[in-house]
Amino acid sequence: MSTERSGFSYRNEELICDSVPVRAIAEAVGTPAYVYSSRQILSRFRAFDRAFGAYPHLICYAVKANANLGILRLLARQKSGFDIVSGGELFRVLQAGGKASRTVFSGVGKTAGEMDEALRAGILLFNCESESELQLLSERAARLRQKAPVALRVNPHVDAATHPYIATGLTEHKFGIEMAAAEDLYRRAQGWPGLRLIGLSCHIGSQIADLAPFAEAVVKLVEMAERLRREGMVVEYLDAGGGLAVAYQPGDSPPSIRDYGRRILACVRGSGLKLLVEPGRALVAEAGILLTRVVRAKITGRKRFIVVDAAMNDLLRPSLYGAYHEVRPVIRNRREQVVADLVGPVCESGDFFARGRRLPAVEADDLLAILTAGAYGFVLSSNYNARPRPPEVLVAGRRWRLARRRETLRDLVRGEIRSTSRVR
Repeated sequence: MSTERSGFSYRNEELICDSVPVRAIAEAVGTPAYVYSSRQILSRFRAFDRAFGAYPHLICYAVKANANLGILRLLARQKSGFDIVSGGELFRVLQAGGKASRTVFSGVGKTAGEMDEALRAGILLFNCESESELQLLSERAARLRQKAPVALRVNPHVDAATHPYIATGLTEHKFGIEMAAAEDLYRRAQGWPGLRLIGLSCHIGSQIADLAPFAEAVVKLVEMAERLRREGMVVEYLDAGGGLAVAYQPGDSPPSIRDYGRRILACVRGSGLKLLVEPGRALVAEAGILLTRVVRAKITGRKRFIVVDAAMNDLLRPSLYGAYHEVRPVIRNRREQVVADLVGPVCESGDFFARGRRLPAVEADDLLAILTAGAYGFVLSSNYNARPRPPEVLVAGRRWRLARRRETLRDLVRGEIRSTSRVR
């Protein structure tokens, strides 16, 4: 396990986050718990920023990957931009000190209320994904006597060769506008009230390990921008989306951030377009672990199970996508391994983190770390089986702090109305 890669390493056979022993965090806050490395998040952000050099660009962190206020504040202090997909994410960005003027609003289902909130806040760009959405935004902006800054999200029909649930760049997906239709709409919407069309955007999927699809999509947008400009229309921004893969298991070798930047720059250099990119997973995934404690081992027939106190409600990705997360012991005091399923206590057969995997031979109360859990971990968590959600801890150098407290049992019923009156 590389410190440079993940922010986590072993020192004297003990797992360390930045310079803090993970065991000390478990003793203080209990398990399960998410632990994040500030050092790793900042390292990845700065690598993205360097990758585009002096070319006009803005790194817009995809908030949906991990929306913890501590992480958002960390990035806001670096003058990061933000990519949001809901009014709630806009609220979180502003609460964390992020700038609306450095925020882009994506997503297929923006409501009138969310549009009004974003207009009043003064966001940088709406990435609009349909003609009907553009019409509604025109009405809302005109009503507020504003000009909404708009990029059309183009569906470039590029196969990103990723999991079907996280692919977004083909015509069968709900995202974006087919290329010919988008170009026509860009022309027709020039005179619509309340709008200022200034860009094109795309996002072809997530966990993409080949740079060729990124380049293919960006070239298509650059060519479209050139055609529109020749007709006298303004195209100021090109939003290339996100989706760069990270290493989830040994042997994974995703493209480097430097190579990603070079490939994108080769497509936009000389175009005069300001570049926006939206990394989410690539910034935070490897910077986080889910810390869990072994409850017991169980053998049923020929099958061995390791039961831990974390569950699918805490980390859904294995159940949802069949996603692979490497599992490491917090204390490496046993060298032997066993073939087992790593499972949680939730009453679903789909409640697992690993199946038929060679795992550390453990005993009750041993601590395990589920790696690469910084993205799409806590944000997908729930209270299924009436389980309080875990705390989140942010580590910075030799210090750590609680970034979200563990939910209590009372939190589970907060917001519910207790009444003895008869239901009507």
